[in-house]
Amino acid sequence: MPFHIKAMRVAPRVVVVGDPGRARLLSSMLIRPELVSENRGLLVYNGTWRGLEITVATHGMGGPGAAIVFEELIQAGARAIVRLGTTGGISKEVSIGDFVVPTAAHYIHGGLFRQYFGDLTVSAAPCLSLAWRLYTKGLQRGLRVHAGPVVSSDAFYAEDRSVAEKWAGVGALTVEMECAALFSIAMLRRVKAAALLLVNGHLLEPDKRMVSEEELLERIKLGGEIVFDSLTSVKV
Repeated sequence: MPFHIKAMRVAPRVVVVGDPGRARLLSSMLIRPELVSENRGLLVYNGTWRGLEITVATHGMGGPGAAIVFEELIQAGARAIVRLGTTGGISKEVSIGDFVVPTAAHYIHGGLFRQYFGDLTVSAAPCLSLAWRLYTKGLQRGLRVHAGPVVSSDAFYAEDRSVAEKWAGVGALTVEMECAALFSIAMLRRVKAAALLLVNGHLLEPDKRMVSEEELLERIKLGGEIVFDSLTSVKV
């Protein structure tokens, strides 16, 4: 059994979220959800969606901590992992309330990436077939969905307009904290990974945020349906 995720097994298809409240919300959408681990506040639920097993797990905030969860989920049986989370816009192409499917996750080399890969700078990219399913299913629901690179940052409060403009200048759409870790570890461990991100703020317009918690939760539930449908349509 892993050190931190105290679950004997998880489903091959896993949705990961940062917020335990979102884990509870998404698990309530499953058939017969069962809480199988709550060690360290990292909630893990097993259930089913359209007849297939699905796990919903909490990864917390930031790449290094999330990397531990991703590794242990894989040890417990995960073979396809999708991160469903929020992200801050840094490109004028995206607006609050839009969804983003990352095609890559930029990062600053160092820290956990140096410990995993040494001097190699690994391209952190998702599984194309899984990302494509997320993108097309979002469009089929009539949503504004963008596909493009995001930035995975380690320092939430170090982000400012100058940082946003620099990354946007090389094509990044939004900034978040965990996708680079997820994509890199998934490639290393030979499992599938992708992400669906909800834009709930914008670094170029800091006064604009998705202030309604009810609206945010409704968009997360909608994103959850897209993620569940995408995971259950992919072979693992």
